[in-house]
Amino acid sequence: MVRRRQAVTIRHVAADAGVSLQTVSRVINKEPNVRPEMMERVQASIAKLGYVPSIAAQRMAGSRSYLIVALNDRERTIAGWRNREGTDWVDQMLLGGMLTCAEHGYRLMVELIDTHSDHIARELLGAIAALQPDGVILTPPHSENPLITQLLEAQGISFARIGSRQPGSGFAVAMDEDGAARLATEHLIDLGHERIGFIAGPDDYALSGWRVDGWRQAMADAQLSTDDLLAQGDFGFASGRAAATFLLDGATPPTAIVASSDQMALATLELARERGLDVPGDLSIVSFDDTPIVRFVHPPLTAIVQPIAEVTANAVERVIADKAGREPSTEPLIVPATLAIRASTGAPR
Repeated sequence: MVRRRQAVTIRHVAADAGVSLQTVSRVINKEPNVRPEMMERVQASIAKLGYVPSIAAQRMAGSRSYLIVALNDRERTIAGWRNREGTDWVDQMLLGGMLTCAEHGYRLMVELIDTHSDHIARELLGAIAALQPDGVILTPPHSENPLITQLLEAQGISFARIGSRQPGSGFAVAMDEDGAARLATEHLIDLGHERIGFIAGPDDYALSGWRVDGWRQAMADAQLSTDDLLAQGDFGFASGRAAATFLLDGATPPTAIVASSDQMALATLELARERGLDVPGDLSIVSFDDTPIVRFVHPPLTAIVQPIAEVTANAVERVIADKAGREPSTEPLIVPATLAIRASTGAPR
């Protein structure tokens, strides 16, 4: 019979380093007030013995769980998975969140919560009771849901609100949404476009309004009209097609369209092809998100590159710092976006 190798525990590390269990725990948990020579001695024993800290052991050693939970919208996330449309937003969130958590000995876990459910409080309290997280990362539209933020505050759980800039509890971290929309619109203006349509996202996302504001501001700065150039979708393909149809059927159709999601931009591209419009000769298209698919369509789409990983990393950093008592800044953090210029935009005919 094969014997299981005995697991190396914190006691083995303490014995090898000749220090107390508390000292090893402080080193593992990166707590302050540990002398550099003591830290080096413990870390040398950890490397020598191949000790790997477990979350269970860390939980037993103190009041922290070393677990951060990200709450994502159930309906839209599952719809994206089932339709196999890609989950680049979730992937980038995990990239920024998981790597940052790992740097601090934490783990990141994703829970799906339906923000429109009548049982949202029960769902959330159940997840908190089961996981006992040190902190929570709220993604849109949860970031703007007062029921969720008030519940977390009442539970005394540190949390960050991604995609939110409004004052309130928790740490607000967001992309510069209006700045991104201005960037996209100004790119088209610089190419010579004057009729620039905009397809907004749904109202339950605060960022939808910020993007519209950015588009309007860029148009106003260039003394261009926005009359009959705004349509709304829900970030999905079908809604993008309907919005693009509305814009292109107008009395004076736009020569360029900015769409607030890749799916709505792809729908606009499909409609343009069906109508025999050349992209970008007859219609320039700019998208938000920059998921992989927009780079491989013909023509590849110019797109706003959302810094999702960076935003999530900053959100996690603030929550962990708060739990460690380091008092991170409570000022909203706004991360700038960039524009990837590709073949879907050009000068109007």
